[in-house]
This record gives sequence, C-alpha cells and structure tokens, in this order.
Amino acid sequence: MISKVFSAGLTGIESFEIVVESAVSKGVPSFSVVGLGDTVMKESRDRIRVAFDSLGIRLGNKKITVNLAPADAKKEGALYDLPIAVAILKNLGIIKKDISSFLFVGELALDGIIRKVRGILPIAEFAKEKGLALVCPLQNAKEASFVEGVNIYPVSSLSDTIEFLNGEKEIVPSIFVDDELLLKEDNLDFSDVRGQFFVKRAIEIAVSGMHNLLMIGPPGTGKTMLAQRIPSILPKLTKQEALEVTKIYSVAGLISEEAPIVYKRPFRAPHHTISDVGLVGGGNTPKPGEISLAHKGVLFLDEFPEFKRNTIEVLRQPMESGHIVISRASYNVKYPADFLLVAAMNPCPCGYLGDKEKVCTCSVNEINRYRKKVSGPILDRIDIQTTVPRISYEELKGDWREESSKSIRERVMKVHEIERKRFLNDGILYNSQMSSKLVKKYCILTNEAEEFLKNAIKEYTLSARAFHRLLKVARTIADMEMSENIEVAHIAEALQFRRAMEEVYA
Repeated sequence: MISKVFSAGLTGIESFEIVVESAVSKGVPSFSVVGLGDTVMKESRDRIRVAFDSLGIRLGNKKITVNLAPADAKKEGALYDLPIAVAILKNLGIIKKDISSFLFVGELALDGIIRKVRGILPIAEFAKEKGLALVCPLQNAKEASFVEGVNIYPVSSLSDTIEFLNGEKEIVPSIFVDDELLLKEDNLDFSDVRGQFFVKRAIEIAVSGMHNLLMIGPPGTGKTMLAQRIPSILPKLTKQEALEVTKIYSVAGLISEEAPIVYKRPFRAPHHTISDVGLVGGGNTPKPGEISLAHKGVLFLDEFPEFKRNTIEVLRQPMESGHIVISRASYNVKYPADFLLVAAMNPCPCGYLGDKEKVCTCSVNEINRYRKKVSGPILDRIDIQTTVPRISYEELKGDWREESSKSIRERVMKVHEIERKRFLNDGILYNSQMSSKLVKKYCILTNEAEEFLKNAIKEYTLSARAFHRLLKVARTIADMEMSENIEVAHIAEALQFRRAMEEVYA
C-alpha cells in the first residue's frame, strides 16, 4: 500500500507542489528517502526514526521507501520531516482518517517536537491556491496566517499532529490579528535634521518619483542621517506590499515569532566589503541578497566608491528591471528587487575637496582614481545627484522647527496618486519607470522648455539615457508643482540635480 501526503518546496520566493509517497512492507529493515534531496533532507530518516521511538512507535522489520515527487526537482531543508512522518504513520495505520485536504511542513526534533521552518509565507499562499489547509509548526502560525483565505493549523509536536488528524484533539485555525502593525509610525523623523534644505528638496523629489539618489559631501555633514530617514517619508506599506516583503524575509529565514510581519519599509545598509552573493543573492543554497531584502524600501550604499567595482556593476540590471535573476549550474531563481538606491560618498579620499573649513590633502591623481571607482554606466542610472555641504553654527542652533516626515510624506503621497492615475493602464507606478515611449507620451514640454532642453543637451553633451532620465525627473518636479506641462524651471532644476558630480570635480 502506498500513501500520499501533500507538501511544498521553494524556488526563489515561489512555492511548488511536492507529493510525499511512502511504501511500507515487510523485509530487510531499511529506510530510504529518494527524490533529489540535499543532505539535510536525507538526514530526515534518522530524525523521524528517533522521534517515532520517543512516542513508542516501533518500525521493527519494516522496509520503508519514501519518494518526494517530482523526482527531478531539488528539495532542500528539513521542512519535509513532518510530511514524511505523516505519510509513514498513514501507512502504518496510526493515522486513520483521510488527510488529502491538508498540506504539511515542519522540522522534527528527536523528541517529536516540531520546529519552525523558513519560507512559510509563500507555502501558505500555495496552500490557498490549491485549496488545502496548512498544518505547520506553532512558531510559524502567526506569520502563515497573514495570508487570508486559508486555514492554518499550528502543531507543536508529532503526537499533537496524530491526535488532530485522527479527530481526537481540536486545533483552532490561527487568525492574524495585528493589522495595526501596518499603521505604526517610524521613530526616525526629518524634523531631527537641522538645515540642509536643498538636500531635503532633492530627497523629496527622489522619493516622489522613485528616482535613484547620490549624496556627495565631506564626513559628518549628515548623509547617513538623511538616508536613514528616507523610509519615513515613503507611503506606508500596503498589506499586499507587506506580504511581498515578508515573503522575501521568510525565505531568507529572517522572521521571528515576535515580529512575524515586516510592516515597515526596509532600510538596508550593507558594508562596502560585501560580496557579490551577499548583495544580489545566491550561494550553494540560494537565498535573497541585500537588494531583495530592500524590496519596496531603500538600499543605502555608504562610502559608495569603496564598494568593489564588480559588486556595484551587478546593480545595473535590477536597477532597470526591479528584479534579479540568479542562474547557476544547479538552479535558476528570480527574486524581487524593486528598491530605491541611495548612495553616499566623500568627494575625495580625505573627504574635504571643496570644503570651506578644511583643506583637501589629496593629490590630483588620488582624486581622479577615487572618482573613477564609480563607473559612468552606474552614474547614468542615478537620476539625482546632490552635494551635502557642512552646515553653519547658526543652522545648528537655530530656534525654528524643522518640517516633519509626516508633512513631507503627505506631499509625496499626492504625487504618487497623480502617478497612479497617469499610469493606470501602463503597468507601472512611478515616473522613474517610464519607457522612452511613455516619456514621449507624458513628458510634454512648453515651447520655452523645449528650447532650453535643446541647448542643455548641446552644451553638456547628454547621452540618450541621460536625456530620458532628465525628462523623468522634470516630470516629477512638475507633478510636485501640480503642473500639467513641463516648464523651463522644472528642466533647470532637474539638470542641476544631474550635474552635481561634475560640479564637485570641476
């Protein structure tokens, strides 16, 4: 007799069906698990055998064969312990009732306790899609219940699972009750930042159109402080966005029982020594990298030129597409990577080129080498560049109140609403995502602005990409001014923000 139990596997942040088949017969005692599993999965037989012994279940002279289908799909991790155990228990007649309406995942401890697994959120979505109830570890239940429309049955041990499946114990489906998490305010606020009005303007434009941003300035002028507060002026995550982000963190194993949902816009600030794999994802067992963990939030790269050049270059594709595809010999996975890139750098190795208070000690060659660490193609993809100067004593000690993140966010949300209505039928959300065809359609210039832009292109020899990106930023500035057409002032401001790097090294 063969018993079948439904489970699920993971590829990227998506889940797929795994059918656990078990056959138990008399013969030479053996326990084999087949189906292209990794070492962790193959070790499940030892965990299951000892867990059975702890419950007084003896396999005796049984020959047990377990197959995880489809056989050609790679299975990784210990999440198959529970479904394998249930399939064998069904074969042994210990579980008597029909279990075809359930999907099982969970790791078994040697004493029969069921431990949490990673990636439960996409598995819960898959169970909903298949119309199955999910039986999962108790520690995963709150996270899994964030998916509406599926019954989540939390179990803490193998004995609980047997009693529940036999109808001897009632388990109430887990219900998510923390929607208020999505409404919590951020502790960091722009009202904490003194002065830097020009930089704050650049940041507001960047967030309004989701344009990538580069801040250039000497040490201690507040670049990191400003970057850390950018999530506070982004609109709050919607429930669907929170689900997307939490799926990534769930697959990465970064979700705790105390904080089962990512309800705040991510802010990721990897150190400049990070590897390519750490930034984009991958590894022997593929996991999301920093660019995916920053999905729907901010990826902050401080000391931008200190990152390895090839590490920075791998950002080019996800910056354009909003996702990253990792192809290796043994797997091919796709992770979301729709982030706002915010980079910060000193103008030179010592940090004081152009500073009014301190003298730069770098040679011309040192400055040129430092500048060239950031390639032209990457700079071309950063729409807004701004200098962050040292602020004066009067600005630091002034008695005026700085504008709060809440009031800035309200203006940002108005611009996002304009963009949402504009691109309703175009499949995008923000001005920065416009194709050249959409730029031509929506970036309508006045006659004066047309002439001004024509002269600017000639004078500054702007590339085709720079031309289109300049128009996207100008479109955002026009939206902030509630202007239907792009005017000279909008083009001029967008051009000013595109030339900060050149002006620093002029």
